[in-house]
Amino acid sequence: MKNLILFPFVLSILFVSAQKPVPADKKATRETVNLYRNLIDLQKEGMMFGHQDDLAYGIGWVYEEGRSDVKDVVGDYPAVYGWELGHLELGDAYSLDSVHFNKIKGWIKTVFERGGVNTISWHLRNPLTGGSSWDTSSKAVMKSIIPGGEKHEFYKSYLDKMAEFLLDLKTNDGTYIPVIFRPYHEHTGSWFWWGKDLSSPEDYKTLWRFTVDYFQNEKNIHHVLYSYSTDRFKTIGEYLERYPGDDVIDLVGFDLYDRGSDFLPTLKSCAQMVSSLAEEKNKIAAVTESGGPIDKNHEWWTQVLETIKPFDLAYFLVWRNPHKPAGHGAFAPYKGSPDSKNFMQFYSNPETLFQKDVTRKTLYN
Repeated sequence: MKNLILFPFVLSILFVSAQKPVPADKKATRETVNLYRNLIDLQKEGMMFGHQDDLAYGIGWVYEEGRSDVKDVVGDYPAVYGWELGHLELGDAYSLDSVHFNKIKGWIKTVFERGGVNTISWHLRNPLTGGSSWDTSSKAVMKSIIPGGEKHEFYKSYLDKMAEFLLDLKTNDGTYIPVIFRPYHEHTGSWFWWGKDLSSPEDYKTLWRFTVDYFQNEKNIHHVLYSYSTDRFKTIGEYLERYPGDDVIDLVGFDLYDRGSDFLPTLKSCAQMVSSLAEEKNKIAAVTESGGPIDKNHEWWTQVLETIKPFDLAYFLVWRNPHKPAGHGAFAPYKGSPDSKNFMQFYSNPETLFQKDVTRKTLYN
């Protein structure tokens, strides 16, 4: 009789367990699964702050061990760290932003050990023309690199170099370090060779699906979460026009820079739609790349936070602080920057999460 009483209870436990969200990759490593689930839960509690190349350089410095412009201001590191791998496909030693790939590998490991989150972007060269990501001189690029195209085998050599990099992201004990991979981004615009006016939705989806399949099934890579990231959009239909499928996407996000008075309304609208879509699909949601005129608008940080805090977003990442004198294109605060006081308010708000917060969350366990 006791076993009969316990049986429904056991079934209910199994049902709850079965309902836990899982990444698109059914062979994802334990740490990757845990990161995925924890980020979905965490985005209901608060929003992580992210910064591109945060540990590599900042205003007036390069490669200083342990330094960060963000840490210089608030005494804490970001929770999310963005890394750019453009020119990896060429076999170069350093990226298009002049950061050595071996250094990036080391920082990715450091971030993982701290309990932070690593995300990778890839401004890869135009495989048909040999030009940069911004070479939009030909509308034949996408068709040439998908299966059956004249440059397909050549394009696979690009993917091989990326796969080699990803497979080298391991701890000393051989544990693969999970990363969020964000290729073919801002495709709702047309400034990259993969943009909307340079390829059909079907070919874009084909490239996405081939890339994921190649990494998972040809290269046995299972420690990657895949981010689908548009630029600004007006409707869910526009956002999903080139969406390659729930089975190859883990994060739905968008990039949006502040270029004028429509920024905050657009940010609110896009954040609302993406967070709603993420909840519907059981995915992570994020503002995957952003930045604004913080040298002129010294209340930009709190304005952004007030705009997006009603929505469940895992993180908000701003672009890099170039190694130049102060005031030249910084997207995050730096020591003495005019927005520092406002950023401190942003940091102190319980809605925002930085490195110390996520270290306590043990996202990979």
